[in-house]
Amino acid sequence: MLKFLWSRSEGEAARRRGPERRAAPRLDKAFPVWLEGDRGFGMGVARNISEGGMFVETTTPQPIASQVRITFPSSSGEMTAVAEVRYVCHLVGRASPAAEVHASVHGMGVRFLHFEAQPDRPVTVH
Repeated sequence: MLKFLWSRSEGEAARRRGPERRAAPRLDKAFPVWLEGDRGFGMGVARNISEGGMFVETTTPQPIASQVRITFPSSSGEMTAVAEVRYVCHLVGRASPAAEVHASVHGMGVRFLHFEAQPDRPVTVH
């Protein structure tokens, strides 16, 4: 189970922004992940992770409603989640009207279904 710390100032800022549709706090960090799905495999960047899911930046998002395996590499050992693709995102824009460089974000929002057991690693309960 993932636990995240939510500071008082972050909570107050969220209340000022308006009603929040998310059920759980988010961890606003970016880290590499390995993706496997119907359209093949590759690397992605996980962002905005919560207990229920996350957003994964990837050049080749998987189809909506498909299942993907997401492996989180770590020096202490890998962790793999099976997730369902809930939405796909392809955004293209400019940082400002005067900017000549275009920015784009491609990715998918996923909902965690379960985490795979690692048979060679002891289970630690926190």
